[in-house]
Amino acid sequence: MYEIIATLVLGLVIGFTGALVPGPTLVATINASLAGNWTAGLKVSLGHIVIETAIFFLIILGLASIASPYTTVIAVVGGFALIVFGAMTLLGSRNATLSTGLKKDGSGPYMAGLVTSAANPYFWIWWLSVGSALLLQSLAGGIVFAVAFMIGHWGADTIWYTFVSTTVAKGRALLSDRTYHIVMAACGVFLILFGLYYLSGAILPY
Repeated sequence: MYEIIATLVLGLVIGFTGALVPGPTLVATINASLAGNWTAGLKVSLGHIVIETAIFFLIILGLASIASPYTTVIAVVGGFALIVFGAMTLLGSRNATLSTGLKKDGSGPYMAGLVTSAANPYFWIWWLSVGSALLLQSLAGGIVFAVAFMIGHWGADTIWYTFVSTTVAKGRALLSDRTYHIVMAACGVFLILFGLYYLSGAILPY
C-alpha cells in the first residue's frame, strides 16, 4: 500500500512540474474562466485527461510489450529528458507570467483542453520521453501502480487548472509573478534532481 501511495504522490509532483509551465492549455483555462465560471479549469482538465487516457492505453497495451527488451535504454532517455525539461523550466521561470491580455474564444472548455493538449509539441515530446519512461517503470510493479501514477498526474492538472479558473472567475489576482517564478524554479530544480536520481538508477548497478 505504501508503494502505491508513493507512486501516486510521484505522479502528482511530476504532474505539477508540467501543469505549472505556461502553455496553450493554461491560456485556454484563463480564457474559459473570463465569463466568471470557476468550473472552467475542471472542464479543461477533463478534456486534457481524455487525450492522456488514450495515450495511457496505447503505452500499456502496445508500447509495454514492444519496449520490454529496451527498458534500460528508455530509462536512460527518460532520465536525460527529465534533466533537459528541468533546465528548460528553470530558465523559463525568469520570464514566466500569468498576467496576459487574453480574449475569449468560441470553443468550449472540454474541447479547448483536448485540442490545446493535442496541438502542443511540448505535450508529445514529454509523453514520448519522460511520461512513457515513468509510466512503464510504474507498470513494472503492476497495473495498479500505473493507474496510481496516472491518477496523481491527472490530480495535479485538475488542482492547478481549477485553482487558476477559480481565481480568474472571482476576479482575484493570480499568483504574483515573483511567486510564480519561485514555484517554477523549484519545479525545475526538482526535475533536474529527480532526473539525476532516475538516471543513476538506470545506469549504476544495484
